[in-house]
Amino acid sequence: MPITVCRKEHFNAAHRLHNAAWDEEQNQATFGKCNNPHYHGHNYELIVKLTGEIDPATGYVYDMKRLSDLIKREILDTFDHRNLNLDTEEFRHLNPTAENIAVVIWQRLRPHLAEHLALSVTLYETERNFVEYHG
Repeated sequence: MPITVCRKEHFNAAHRLHNAAWDEEQNQATFGKCNNPHYHGHNYELIVKLTGEIDPATGYVYDMKRLSDLIKREILDTFDHRNLNLDTEEFRHLNPTAENIAVVIWQRLRPHLAEHLALSVTLYETERNFVEYHG
């Protein structure tokens, strides 16, 4: 009987949506105010979900303290209070859209989790705009 456990975290980051292969007009038409050359920021809400079987010895799907520590080490310490375009390797050449950020978060977490656990990442860029990635 699979069950899902969830951990919610928060981080702040700046970014600029921009395609270097396009001219300024096309970038502005596509990304609007998100193409601000001086960047802009978001207060991101992150929900990490793990789905699996309950371990009869612990009663856990996954120890939430371990999950919290993993998210802090792999995500918060890397992205919180950073300019994603300038301060992170992942987004030097990858447009830091909410979609791409969610995929990168998933990719950073997945290697540290047992294969039998399904991983899902939900990222709120604003209260009304969010993405979810299941891998």
